[in-house]
Amino acid sequence: MSTIYLCIVIFLLCLAVFDLFVGVSNDAVNFLQSAIGAKVAKFRTVLIIASCGVVLGAIMSSGMMDIARHGIMSPDHFTFEEVMTLFLAVMVTDVIILDVFNTLGMPTSTTVSLVFELLGGAFILATLKMYGDDSLNYGVLLNSNKALEVIMGIFSSVIIAFIFGAFVMWLSRIVFTFNYRKHSRYSIAIFGGIAFTALSYFIFMKGLGKSPYLPAEWRDYIDQNLGLLLCITFVGSAIVMEFLHLCRINIFKFTVLMGTFALAMAFAGNDLVNFIGVPLAGLSSYQDYMANANGATPNQFMMTSLMDSAKTTPVYLLAAGAVMIIAMATSKKAQNVIKTSVDLSRQDEGDEMFGSSSAARVIVRNCQATDSWLKQFMPKSLMNWINRRFDKNDVELEESAAFDVVRAAVNLVLASMLITIGTNLKLPLSTTYVTFMVAMGSSLADRAWSRESAVFRVTGVLSVIGGWFITAGVAFAACAIVCLIMHFGGVGIQSCFMALVIFLLIRSNIQYNKKAKEESKGSTFQLMMRSHDPEIVWDLLRRQVS
Repeated sequence: MSTIYLCIVIFLLCLAVFDLFVGVSNDAVNFLQSAIGAKVAKFRTVLIIASCGVVLGAIMSSGMMDIARHGIMSPDHFTFEEVMTLFLAVMVTDVIILDVFNTLGMPTSTTVSLVFELLGGAFILATLKMYGDDSLNYGVLLNSNKALEVIMGIFSSVIIAFIFGAFVMWLSRIVFTFNYRKHSRYSIAIFGGIAFTALSYFIFMKGLGKSPYLPAEWRDYIDQNLGLLLCITFVGSAIVMEFLHLCRINIFKFTVLMGTFALAMAFAGNDLVNFIGVPLAGLSSYQDYMANANGATPNQFMMTSLMDSAKTTPVYLLAAGAVMIIAMATSKKAQNVIKTSVDLSRQDEGDEMFGSSSAARVIVRNCQATDSWLKQFMPKSLMNWINRRFDKNDVELEESAAFDVVRAAVNLVLASMLITIGTNLKLPLSTTYVTFMVAMGSSLADRAWSRESAVFRVTGVLSVIGGWFITAGVAFAACAIVCLIMHFGGVGIQSCFMALVIFLLIRSNIQYNKKAKEESKGSTFQLMMRSHDPEIVWDLLRRQVS
């Protein structure tokens, strides 16, 4: 019997590697979108900076693996057999759901999928146990308070991120306008100081400051002198930023690249549990059973050991970081998901990826009516001044960039600050939700959504948000059903599910490669139509014909 569970553990670890590839393809948009969309550096440079953040975040990750161990359920009431069934059902469901969403090019939240899969599987197992023991209830078997806290934190971040993204972007554009070099003589130092301080706090206080590898006296010093450290950082960074600005160095590009590093580090440190938490919990369960079973069968041995916090081996974390870097650099699906978010927030019109919908038309129509009503109470001189600040005639865009570095910097800095605040309040947030909705709010405030394109882009946002909610429902129901079937079907059914997953993944990869080849031909034609350079058009035409 132990050999069977060893095979399940090996399968879970193999799925973890694939889950890292699929998950990074989905979540790479969080920290690559702004830098790529604003063309602040070459794609290779952005990848190198993000890779450094991923490695550091993976090494410094701590405590986050506990959500898979006892964050949703109370494992001391479940047997080894039940826990392994749950973990296998979660991984089978998770890989399929994430791969489907990535194939469609739709961002989703790995946190949402993991939480609701664990909740769905644990719920069905708890229901079965309650039928056999009247003394048990959901409050005992499930960690319902923590699960509700995670869910509320994830979905409340949608509204908060969108509103703050729109407000901060509007203020930033009022200060800098689209001709940001002309209006950044003095304000750039304050902006750079705030950005550097926020990102430094995000990296060192939230990341390194919580790491178990940092000496305890260092962590205590940071906690006790946080205010002083932030003040010194702000004053010093503001002076340095002004000096760099006088030396003709683009502060916005520097801020964007630093923000890319910060979000990549947070992603690896906090979201790594979404990919390897369940397999490592399964490995820990197997090791505990083999060491302490003392003749007990898998359906008798209780998993009390999972109540303890995880002590993840650094080798596993380094290996996970290496897999994530390879996935970012090689996955075409990651580039497809990034393209979706960049297209929804780009500055120009172009071809829209989404069509129109009745809900989007109603929203746009009501917003236009509200805007017209509010303008009645504003002085014309004030309206004219604001409109001049949003004049796009002198916009400074890098070649083929979707938006400028001001918006890219706002996206990264604000997303970092919101995630930091949520973490300090012990409010779990999804990096995908926060970064995507900040980008949508900032693009709206930046008047990137014209009357013509607003309906299409609202449809796109509704489609993506709807995809997140669908993910939650599908993850809960699918994992509950799979877990139920595995529970009654035993090892035979579990083996069939493992074979089914392998088949679906191979078929999905083949279909996606065919789709990518077809789309590459169409994208070449679109570039020809949008380009105004005859030499570029001629070069693209020759490639298309050949």
